[in-house]
Amino acid sequence: MKIILSQDMKNLGHKGDVVDVKDGYARNFLLPTSRAFRASKGALKQAETMQRARAAQEAKDRAQWTALASRIGGVRLVTKAVAGAEGQLFGSVTTSDIAELLTAQLGEEIDRRKVILPDPIKSVGSHTYKVHLHAEVTAEGSIDVQADGAAPAFDAEA
Repeated sequence: MKIILSQDMKNLGHKGDVVDVKDGYARNFLLPTSRAFRASKGALKQAETMQRARAAQEAKDRAQWTALASRIGGVRLVTKAVAGAEGQLFGSVTTSDIAELLTAQLGEEIDRRKVILPDPIKSVGSHTYKVHLHAEVTAEGSIDVQADGAAPAFDAEA
């Protein structure tokens, strides 16, 4: 049975897509729950309108993500961390730390799960990171980790 999806459905399609499904699946689940409607001539025209609207929205979203990616690439983050004499950090700089710094500098919420580090940052110096903003948009930036001079003192007699 040919139907038109009225909302995005995982493993089936997006809103406005015309899909062919088994009759029982359409009659017993998709149609009664208003997740789809039958594909008639008028409904096919409505589906084309939905697809055009979805394409326009995706283009607008992609433009917003691309603009944010360029802003992220233009920001140079600087953070201080407690480090030893050789430049090794006591701990590490995490994706949460980078997300907080980006949020503070850009004024837009950056989720820590979108920040990607090639390796954990455990030393002083300049490091690169990526932020996966959208399926097609990934931003790349750098962070400078500086030693915080207040390294903990160890008691030799203890």
